[in-house]
Amino acid sequence: MFIQCTKKLLTELKIQPGQKAEEDPLFSWHANLLNVNRRKTLVLVNDRNRYAIVLHGLKAKDFKKLDELIPEAIAHAYREEGIKEEVIETYLAHSKEVTFSKTKDRTTVARLNKACEYVSHFLGDFTGDSIHQRALTKKVSRVLMGHGKRDYIVPNEELYRNLEELAGQTIFHSEAFILHVALDINTHPVWRRIAIPKGLTFPELHKTLQIAFNWQEAHLHEFLLFPSKPFDPDRAKEMENRKPILNLVSHEEAFGYDSGIPMKLDKGEKIADYLPAEIRYIYDFGDDWQHRITIEKMVDDYTYNHPVCLEGEGNTPPENIGGEGGYEMFLDVMADPAHPDHNHLKSWSESQGYKNFNLDLVNYSLKSL
Repeated sequence: MFIQCTKKLLTELKIQPGQKAEEDPLFSWHANLLNVNRRKTLVLVNDRNRYAIVLHGLKAKDFKKLDELIPEAIAHAYREEGIKEEVIETYLAHSKEVTFSKTKDRTTVARLNKACEYVSHFLGDFTGDSIHQRALTKKVSRVLMGHGKRDYIVPNEELYRNLEELAGQTIFHSEAFILHVALDINTHPVWRRIAIPKGLTFPELHKTLQIAFNWQEAHLHEFLLFPSKPFDPDRAKEMENRKPILNLVSHEEAFGYDSGIPMKLDKGEKIADYLPAEIRYIYDFGDDWQHRITIEKMVDDYTYNHPVCLEGEGNTPPENIGGEGGYEMFLDVMADPAHPDHNHLKSWSESQGYKNFNLDLVNYSLKSL
């Protein structure tokens, strides 16, 4: 494996660069050293597919064993993508020896610099709990990149194709949960059935639901967890009065409001660690859109590394419509073209992202997760 370093990184490593032989670009990476929030940050970009890996908070001892740390970081990133262990092992077996060399040419350096720009731009995605920047690595590697005069690629999708070609097999295989998610509206059925990888976190589930229900991520949200009990429509009132056992919140400001329910920040928390449980997702504390989440079953032959919407029904209300009552009024006006507010509300709702449920478009967007 060749790690082609910028002058700044070579100076930090205090080594003389080795001779670079011809190498399959799949096993060659360009690397740069940044200072982010006064901490040393390493950005690796694959020469073939432009997949980027970010390591943050490196110390002097880490640079002394960078030849060990980089393969570990690659394995960690691939594992987080949901790639099978045997595929990761096949990749690393082709690149056992790590050699540090100078950068190759202006084109690859420009591509490295572009990835570094995105890393610097996404400062809010840095976390301090690990040098492996899981969320940031994924985010940077899902940005559309120019690749040649006319070609564009999405690095993570290009990586998948490269690894399938290398391994000669499907690279994803995992367990998954099938969720039934129903928006709590009395008069209109609005629901989605969604498959999610077993390792999905609550923040990732939030993003999944925003996409599946066409919300615009314009408001705060939280998750409430209840003891597992199948929903019984005949006992809906009794079940509604049950007390949650945990409140997973998305912002630290929530801790300033004592609800009497145990509270925890949802960041990094995996859904599988809290099952069995009934989950309620609340979005927009003003309009109070409540989504009832039921775990229908688990499957052990899931061949994707991202959520997939299997089916659904009903359109999601526009943002800021005023809750269920406002939505009822909106639907009445929209059903009457002669109503004096019809054209205004139609135009306003489109500006809020209101549109018909489209399964294909939902799944296209979910691929980015």
